[in-house]
Amino acid sequence: MKTIDNYSYHLGAADCFCEMVAAGVKKIALSHPCNSKEERDSFLYDFDKLCAKYGVSYYVEDEPFLTALFPEEMNKGKYNVIFYCYKEYLNRYLELKETKKKLIASDEYDDASRTFIAREYGKLLSYSDAGIERLLQKAEKES
Repeated sequence: MKTIDNYSYHLGAADCFCEMVAAGVKKIALSHPCNSKEERDSFLYDFDKLCAKYGVSYYVEDEPFLTALFPEEMNKGKYNVIFYCYKEYLNRYLELKETKKKLIASDEYDDASRTFIAREYGKLLSYSDAGIERLLQKAEKES
């Protein structure tokens, strides 16, 4: 069996995500998390090509959106990009991040709001309700 290098693996996954976003299968998609900005930025030249190929855009994310949807260690301290076709979906993502910050600042980020934010994020990632519930349960077990 051939070994696939890390760069090729990330790029192949990004190609798939761009295709899904362009086809309307996903509203937004995340690149695989990178351990440093430098690693993430090493993909941007090729991400530009992929986005041009599929007619999508990307947003460089330096502050991972940590929610109850995924185990925190999966994304904490990581860097990635968000692929999107319509600015309204990127804006919704940014609004969700801002809502979480405001809830934390007002000491209102409780279990109900955590779950609400995670579910809304899952919907933005175009996961089914059942898929969101599975991810929430899995993340809770792994935390």
